[in-house]
Amino acid sequence: MKPSRPYILRALYDWLLDNDATPYLLVDATVDYVSVPTQFVNDGRIVLNVSPGAVRGLHIDDEALSFNARFGGQPMDIYVPMAALLAIYSAEDGSGMGFGMEPGAEAYLQAEPAAEAAEDAEPAGDEPSEEEAKPAAKRPTLKVVK
Repeated sequence: MKPSRPYILRALYDWLLDNDATPYLLVDATVDYVSVPTQFVNDGRIVLNVSPGAVRGLHIDDEALSFNARFGGQPMDIYVPMAALLAIYSAEDGSGMGFGMEPGAEAYLQAEPAAEAAEDAEPAGDEPSEEEAKPAAKRPTLKVVK
């Protein structure tokens, strides 16, 4: 099944505009292929105003969103892969949604490269430390109750 993030993003964007709110995006600027003005990035994140008056050519597809905007008077092409999108919300009252656990979100998890995983693997015969012996925490799941 396709990830739901782009569909939810488009719906919430329209909902915010219909309610005369200013849609803001919270973006993880450390994700690969993100193209945002780095001078406005704080703690690896940036907030972008994506209201129709602030951007030109907003395009949202299944892989990313892109648009052109001015930052400090300079035009810039912005590109945000769906994996980097953390939230969409109203500037006025914070109404909106954070992303990460919606259906299909696992498609945006970045897998560890095989070479790095091999380097991190323990040599055979070593006893695992007490922390490594603990079972990994399971992700929450939904169950249908009838």
